[in-house]
Amino acid sequence: MARIKIDMPDNYIFSTEMPIRISDINYGGHLSNDAMLSIVHEARIRFLNHYHYAELDIEGLGLIMTDSAIVYKAEGFHGDLLQIDIALGDFNKYGCDIFYLITNKKTAVEVAHAKTGVVFFDYEQRKVTGIPEAFANKVLKEA
Repeated sequence: MARIKIDMPDNYIFSTEMPIRISDINYGGHLSNDAMLSIVHEARIRFLNHYHYAELDIEGLGLIMTDSAIVYKAEGFHGDLLQIDIALGDFNKYGCDIFYLITNKKTAVEVAHAKTGVVFFDYEQRKVTGIPEAFANKVLKEA
């Protein structure tokens, strides 16, 4: 099976930090797969909150994740402080990709590269819809 490669962007528009909790550790003694996806989710929530949005209210629309990918670069351990830098890219009519560069804050070692594909969704009409212009204008001016 071919390995996944994520082409990470050069510029990031948001950054947040999170410690690795003991509940994030697997039987191998390092950061688990499911915890990494949870960390990415929390980072996405913080990113949206920075722009005064929520996953279910971005100019009246919600987000639906269409895919996710994580490429691990190094281990993470209990107590490590992670820095998660976020960028947006690969825009299309209905959504975009959100990129996450996850780095050990103390050592500056990259722990993972991650990407989630999202589309905008009208929950009242139960259908995919276009990217809200106000959202695109806010985030693209910082990109």
